[in-house]
Amino acid sequence: MLIPSIDLRNGKVVQLVQGERLALEDADLDKWIQRFAAFAKVQLIDLDAAIGTGSNDTLVRYVCAARPCRVGGGIRTIERALEVLDAGATHVIVGSSLFREGKPDLTFAAALADAVGRDRVIGAIDAKGGRVAVKGWRETVPLTAADAARALEPYCSEFLYTHVDKEGLMQGTDIDAILAVRDATTRRIVAAGGITTKEEVDRLDALGVDAVVGMAIYTGRMRLGN
Repeated sequence: MLIPSIDLRNGKVVQLVQGERLALEDADLDKWIQRFAAFAKVQLIDLDAAIGTGSNDTLVRYVCAARPCRVGGGIRTIERALEVLDAGATHVIVGSSLFREGKPDLTFAAALADAVGRDRVIGAIDAKGGRVAVKGWRETVPLTAADAARALEPYCSEFLYTHVDKEGLMQGTDIDAILAVRDATTRRIVAAGGITTKEEVDRLDALGVDAVVGMAIYTGRMRLGN
């Protein structure tokens, strides 16, 4: 399954290369809501909330009212997770807060799952240089993505695995790295990071993995509906 992404920053739809360099910016949010009308799921990320510079709560609520959205970005507390779900998200995507002092924070993960329901928690595992990356990909911890998935499996309904080394480059993703995470857990895996062609999406689908696509769609490299 292809899951299109909408990343929000400063009230606009953006695409970043490696999470840093601005590649695309569009103030017409409605255009993308309409473009993604045929999709069963949309991934919505509040980048301002993720880096702690603000939030796009009004826009998050607006998009969630129009499309089924799994929402991430800056969800560091149970209270914030509940707020995002109350805004209309079908699921919360939780990343850095699932890790503490270089290892999975199972106490927080369990409390979150109890509070909002495990079936509504998507664990975000980002990998950079073979290690889990946290805090906006600025830090890594001595843990592989597969190890993280094994530890967090009891508290998440699925995992969003992002291969940071390929993110935004449109050079293809790392199928082997994705499969290593898939094989480490019984939970559904959603892959992101460099997925560029419909052939990659189809290959991942055949392997039982969903694909989040951003840059390739926004640049027109991957055309929807073909």
